[in-house]
Amino acid sequence: MTRTRVLAVLASTLLTLFSAPLHAQTGQGPLRIEITEGVIEPLPIAIAPFVVEGNAAPQLARDITAVVASDLEGSGLFRPISETAFISQVTNFNAPVQYADWKAINAQGLVVGAVTVQGDRITVKFRLFDTFSEAPLGEGLQFTGTANAWRRLGHKVADQVYSRITGEGGYFDSRVVFVSETGPKNARQKRLAVMDYDGENQGFLTDSQTLVLAPRISADGSEVLYTSYATGFPQVTRLDTRTLESRPLEGQPEGMTFSPRYAPDGKSVLFSMAVGGNTDIFSLPLSGGERKRLTTAPSIETAPSYSPDGSQIVFESDRSGSPQLYVMPAGGGEPRRISFGQGRYGTPVWSPRGDLIAFTKQNRGRFHIGVMRVDGSEERLLTASFLDEGPTWAPNGRVVMFTRETAGAGGEPSLYSVDITGRNLRRVKTPGAASDPAWSPLIE
Repeated sequence: MTRTRVLAVLASTLLTLFSAPLHAQTGQGPLRIEITEGVIEPLPIAIAPFVVEGNAAPQLARDITAVVASDLEGSGLFRPISETAFISQVTNFNAPVQYADWKAINAQGLVVGAVTVQGDRITVKFRLFDTFSEAPLGEGLQFTGTANAWRRLGHKVADQVYSRITGEGGYFDSRVVFVSETGPKNARQKRLAVMDYDGENQGFLTDSQTLVLAPRISADGSEVLYTSYATGFPQVTRLDTRTLESRPLEGQPEGMTFSPRYAPDGKSVLFSMAVGGNTDIFSLPLSGGERKRLTTAPSIETAPSYSPDGSQIVFESDRSGSPQLYVMPAGGGEPRRISFGQGRYGTPVWSPRGDLIAFTKQNRGRFHIGVMRVDGSEERLLTASFLDEGPTWAPNGRVVMFTRETAGAGGEPSLYSVDITGRNLRRVKTPGAASDPAWSPLIE
């Protein structure tokens, strides 16, 4: 049984990022990775150590180069070639490319970059080349940011390389809010934390005095919704990511509210509320106004998620006898069931691309993260373990992050990611136990 469903059942029973902006100053060709469901051989790519220009420190240039290489390799689509295999050495950003030297080591793509520092500002520029067609892929591009944003600059470059070669949007320059957990399994302390998508730059948003669950990030990254037990029972709470001030969601009634989710336009939220022993889904304008009850069935309705255009909602309901997935108009109305496989379905999340819905599935003693088309067709299970749950989408809709918990008295949750083809399952680096990830859009 998922955390969301445990919370919904409990409620019914009891009631019978972020950082400073970066600026781009400009920048497809025959080199292309087609992402399919088959096995993909990672593309060999050479990432030349970024050139030091002006007063830039050599270590900073090496660190930014390493971020670019790590991002691309971590996607599972690229294989950075070891520098020890290089024949050519790039010492001047504007020097002509020696294509024959890069072809000789089978580098199908080449990234050349340079780093400049002026005061507290860092500028990173790069070019991407198709070595076999001997042509650049897109125009050169540069990004500028503060000194403490050097990792973001590397993520920005990697996003551009990824996008130009795959034709997909990037996802590296993004943040993840999650629940950091400490202490024994039967007495966990939980607090909200935030990190870069790859686990770096971690920081805390709340202390561990209050149990917190299910964070959700606003589209602009300025706010997080989550479920707090500060009053002794679950209540949807808003947190300002800049001031770290939190307050209960205005307009919600006294009682148990949980499982919040922002509308795509950020003007309203969805949440579940236990009313008279029944759990239903409500919407509430953030600017003030009356909340609206969207479901009225004598069953548990929870875990709502908007479609990207805000016109529909997918949610979990046990109205058919077991937890299944349903879709209804955003303003309420008759829902249609979309899950028909064996087992129990929950925690649905609509892809930012609008084409898929990710979900948790429990069947025959195993938990899975899966995806299906919005009409319920083409269901595909991406993972299987003792306990996998709570998917969240990367900004480009190609990768899903989720919680995986190990069995036994000493078992603890960790964050994992997997491509929607079911490939490239990876553990996300966190300093300790972690759960309930919520992936932000790309940072502006």
